[in-house]
Amino acid sequence: MDFLEKLSLAGLVPVIKVDDAKDAVPLCRALSNGGLPVAEITFRTDAAEEAIRLVHEQLPEVLLCAGTVLTPEQADRAMAAGAAAIVSPGLNPTVVQHCLDHGYPVCPGISSPSDIEVALSMGLTAVKVFPAEAIGGIKLIKSMAAPYPSLRFMPTGGINENNMLDYLSFGKILCCGGSWMVPGDAIKNQDWNAITELTRSAVNKMLGFELRHVGINCANEEEALRQATLLAGLWGWNVKPGNSSVFCGTAFEMMKKPYLGENGHIAIATNSVARARWHLEQRGFTFDDSTAKMKDGKVNAIYLKDQIAGFAFHLVQK
Repeated sequence: MDFLEKLSLAGLVPVIKVDDAKDAVPLCRALSNGGLPVAEITFRTDAAEEAIRLVHEQLPEVLLCAGTVLTPEQADRAMAAGAAAIVSPGLNPTVVQHCLDHGYPVCPGISSPSDIEVALSMGLTAVKVFPAEAIGGIKLIKSMAAPYPSLRFMPTGGINENNMLDYLSFGKILCCGGSWMVPGDAIKNQDWNAITELTRSAVNKMLGFELRHVGINCANEEEALRQATLLAGLWGWNVKPGNSSVFCGTAFEMMKKPYLGENGHIAIATNSVARARWHLEQRGFTFDDSTAKMKDGKVNAIYLKDQIAGFAFHLVQK
């Protein structure tokens, strides 16, 4: 899996400015504890190179970008320190070509179709959009994306927890960069718990987990219909028989014969099955690939390997 695909699965990239390199490790640990083992450490301060080196050495699992890279020399220093990719606010052909010549993954910033065409001519498949909100936001990105179907975008600038889903719901968005999870006062005060909570809140909203339905194993079709009818009488919901189950409303699915799970299964809807799977795997959970169901070339449902309280759990795309 290449670095850009990992960023896509992470979904969010905290953009960090550190004045003291020693803050970088506890800061990135706080991000990881909140569910985002990923960071873009910007060359906006003299501490950037050492910060990248320390995080790379002590937290090698963190997906680490070097941001605000403006010169080939900065790119070399960043990669030597341990950055896995270079990000810049604009498209400087000299910097981009230097990165390509040295095999550095690079994601330069663009703000117009002319920038995009330069990026495409250099063989790039993803670009940063900066400053995203100030130049037109998701509406502009959708308009620019239409003539360039092979390109993906990483918008940064003015993005926060309130508008990030507007971006992430568009299929051409690689991921979103933002600094709202790492406010300057929290870094200054070394309030790592606050950063962890801000990060956790952002990840939870991005994934958007919701209970979709509970599936209950029944011995046969007659039993499934009987139990669904009892529930319908209790709640006043409709009974809807299907090929393998009988639904009561949308909340309960009575299986016509035992399926996965000792007692049944629980479906959890998410904004992105792919991103949800990646994030849950970072938390130590595993999935059963044999249960994956595809739609339009993407996985739109998949079960966890292990049961919880006698129930199998599966993700389903909203």
